[in-house]
Amino acid sequence: MPSNAFPELRRRLLAAGATLAFAFAGAPAAEAQIFGMSEKKEIEIGQRMHVQVLQTMGAYDNPELQAYVDSIGQRLAKLSDRPKLQYTFTVVDTEDVNAFAIPGGFIYISRGILPYLSNEAELAAVLGHEIGHVTARHAARQQSQGTLAGLAGIATAVLTGQPALAELTNVAGAAIVRGYGRDMELEADRIGAQLLAKAGYDPQAIISVVSTLKDQERWEVDSARLEGRQPRLYHGLFATHPAADTRLREAVTAARKVATTATGTVSNQEQFLRRLDGVSWGPSREQGVLRGSRMYHAGMGFTVAFPSGWNVENGRDRVVATSPRRDATMMLQTQAIPPQLQEPRSFVARGMLAGAPLRDARDLEVNGNPAFTAVTRMQTPFGQRPARVVVVKFNNLYWTFVGASRGAGQVPDADRLFLSAAQTLRRLRSDELGLAEPNRIRIVTAQSGATVEQIARETPLTRYPVQQIRLFNRLYPSGEPQPGQLVKTVR
Repeated sequence: MPSNAFPELRRRLLAAGATLAFAFAGAPAAEAQIFGMSEKKEIEIGQRMHVQVLQTMGAYDNPELQAYVDSIGQRLAKLSDRPKLQYTFTVVDTEDVNAFAIPGGFIYISRGILPYLSNEAELAAVLGHEIGHVTARHAARQQSQGTLAGLAGIATAVLTGQPALAELTNVAGAAIVRGYGRDMELEADRIGAQLLAKAGYDPQAIISVVSTLKDQERWEVDSARLEGRQPRLYHGLFATHPAADTRLREAVTAARKVATTATGTVSNQEQFLRRLDGVSWGPSREQGVLRGSRMYHAGMGFTVAFPSGWNVENGRDRVVATSPRRDATMMLQTQAIPPQLQEPRSFVARGMLAGAPLRDARDLEVNGNPAFTAVTRMQTPFGQRPARVVVVKFNNLYWTFVGASRGAGQVPDADRLFLSAAQTLRRLRSDELGLAEPNRIRIVTAQSGATVEQIARETPLTRYPVQQIRLFNRLYPSGEPQPGQLVKTVR
């Protein structure tokens, strides 16, 4: 959980930066000048944004996997319309099912999407699709000149961390959330399919990947119905199953006609699954692992517990816990200790909340570590409300807990819970190191008569484990593994 002055803003700006990437990355130098961007400048901006992406998301700590993904991406990139651009392919340490690009040939794929892929050809299809968006300049074609100016401003915001441009992210992020529209997504698939054919892979892998996304969309609709909420859909581009979509199949068929000596049959399933085996599922070791409502972090050597039954979201730079009724929330962040503010009281009163009226201000001791707490009014997810602030000096960092409730009393409604949670922060014991190890994807061979329910019972998954195993293995909604089939599970 590194220090970051505007972590949420930067996270949203990075999503916007992905859209900006397509506006510039696919443009030849002469065309890029229309937007005030030469290829040289594009690369310079991409290099600096790349640093921000790694600081915000982090590269997944698996050198062999990183080298494997990069080798496939480089092979495809050399066959693209911009073969001389120096591409960089990175697996980012996030659970999200995602892939995106930024200026200068930097392409990212999340570790969270990998378990849903079946073989190397499908991995190549994802990377080829991203290359397709870049070479087709989709963002530039979709956005107005005014919006492009805003996107350029967003690049500046990503680089400088200035929060004044936050309102621009809604426009830029729309393409990431909803896609570029059916025609452009199909065009990216067509380009990606051509790259697959040139590289010797079966272009049908494009349909397989989009079918996987369609299955996830179907499950989101089903789970939303079970939970009584609105579904959170991604692109929603195909009304029918992609395998039956005429235009998508036409794109794949056309790709097979690309002049090439390649076989078009490469899948490399076993090699892909061997690289996938052992990849973190859920939070990684570097992010800290949640066991129920308690977090264990081996790298930073701490553990902390949040209120029982609360939903805990573990981000790279913050942890947010929300009550079951969503009427209270608590956030934990860390930051370096300023040289002139060496005590928690001075850090709060003269730094973090300088000038703000404080109630119930007092020194604490949290498991042998000096701490300070106070209540003050501030902007919260519920509007201007009283918030409990607890700052603990621990492991040469300040650990800041901020809790707020929907009620508007003198102190937050959940004040006692906030205080008790902050006081659970302590050093990780040696006998707890195993709890800080993440769940991992494992590849097993289905035995005769094995069912998904049987496999799911052997996993630590607590939320819809049967459906999750089916989605991993393209068995959703009701498929069963065949004897001898290699099956992805979690152990």
